[in-house]
Amino acid sequence: MTAALLGRCPRCGKGKLFRGLLDIRETCDHCGLDLRGHDAGDGPAVAGIFVIGAVTVIAAIWVDVKFEPPLWVHAVLWPALVLPFSLLTMRVAKAALVALQWRHRGQDR
Repeated sequence: MTAALLGRCPRCGKGKLFRGLLDIRETCDHCGLDLRGHDAGDGPAVAGIFVIGAVTVIAAIWVDVKFEPPLWVHAVLWPALVLPFSLLTMRVAKAALVALQWRHRGQDR
């Protein structure tokens, strides 16, 4: 799980797992692990939708009931909070799924 939180290679824990923000590298730049066969699919997006979506709706309702802000505050506040948290959730979920796939496949150890 440490490798997933830091975005590191599941085998060595030192090489970078991501090429960009959410793109998985083809190989680990430290140990050479082939990462092309490890695909997270739609799991990270679903995690973002369920977790961040539920928290955001609950928080938006609470803020609206407690503070009664104008509509433009909601329009500015929630997208500014949801976007970075969604990207962070997808990145960690994607790294965790790749690490779990590597661990349970038993290949390229």
